[in-house]
Amino acid sequence: MWADIGLVVLGIVIGLVIGFFVAKHVFTKQLKENPPINEKMIEAMMSQMGRKPSQKQVRQVMQQMNRFR
Repeated sequence: MWADIGLVVLGIVIGLVIGFFVAKHVFTKQLKENPPINEKMIEAMMSQMGRKPSQKQVRQVMQQMNRFR
C-alpha cells in the first residue's frame, strides 16, 4: 500500500519537473520568435507609414502599449 502511494507521488513529482522544463523551453522559443515590441520597432512602423515620429510620440505609443498588457 505505501509503495503504491510512493509511486504515485514520485510520478507526480517527475511529471511536474518535466512539465516545468518543457514549458520553459516553449516560452523561451516563443520569445525568440516573437520578441516584445520596443521603441525602435514602433519608430520603424511609423516610418513605414510615411511619417517621421518624434521621441515624444514614440514614448506615448509605448505607454499605450504597456497599459493594455
